[in-house]
Amino acid sequence: MINMEPTIINDPSTTFISIFAIIIAVFILTRLIAFLMNKMKRYKKDMTAIYLVRDIICYLIYFIALVAILQFFGINLAGTLLSLGIVGIALSFAAKDIISNLFSGILLILGKSVKVGDTMEINGMKGYVEKISLRSTIITDDYGVKNHVPNSTLTNNEYLQYKLPEMYRVDIMAGLPLNIDVVNFREYIITRMESYPEISDNPKPNVYGREISFKQSKVKVSFWVKDFNDKDKYKIIITNEIRKYVNGIGEKDE
Repeated sequence: MINMEPTIINDPSTTFISIFAIIIAVFILTRLIAFLMNKMKRYKKDMTAIYLVRDIICYLIYFIALVAILQFFGINLAGTLLSLGIVGIALSFAAKDIISNLFSGILLILGKSVKVGDTMEINGMKGYVEKISLRSTIITDDYGVKNHVPNSTLTNNEYLQYKLPEMYRVDIMAGLPLNIDVVNFREYIITRMESYPEISDNPKPNVYGREISFKQSKVKVSFWVKDFNDKDKYKIIITNEIRKYVNGIGEKDE
């Protein structure tokens, strides 16, 4: 028969050392699990199910540590939970959102309806799925902002899911000095964009005139990247191509 009586240690120093040892052990174990998961990223593209296993193991470690620590103070957590009665029912209603998110997270991960790396749009917010945990899903938008979306939101609302790889349109506004021929600039920059295999040739990249003033000609350089996750990279690359052209023409005129 299992002894459910709590273990009480009367020596305060021994109690403190024991609790401290448990905390250190929890810290080491959770960090070790995170380290092993990061190693697995090199060999497994879909980390969704692995994140689920990691969260379950970590929550189990936290629970066991909590039970062990409470034992030192004479608190039998298992018996306390069973004796809560009406209070336990009230708490379950208060925690219904948390429980809903937990079950939704398990459904999302096991059902693989949403996976890490997917591009999706929900409630007007578009981005790629960076991480799925038991409680929430992290969606990183076009500005690099990480949005923590409750899992129940994904299971109870409609969302758009884009096929991989999903193309993305990039528009860059540029101001050209009046000494630069816009037609020549258009031909040059389109040729440069077409030289990058990651930039789509259907739809083709293009340059559109916007307005002209006494100081500059404003144009819009537009192209599509084949992979949504490359959008920021090629914004910088093509912006730098524009800069090099403008600087090169300026140096020739001098």
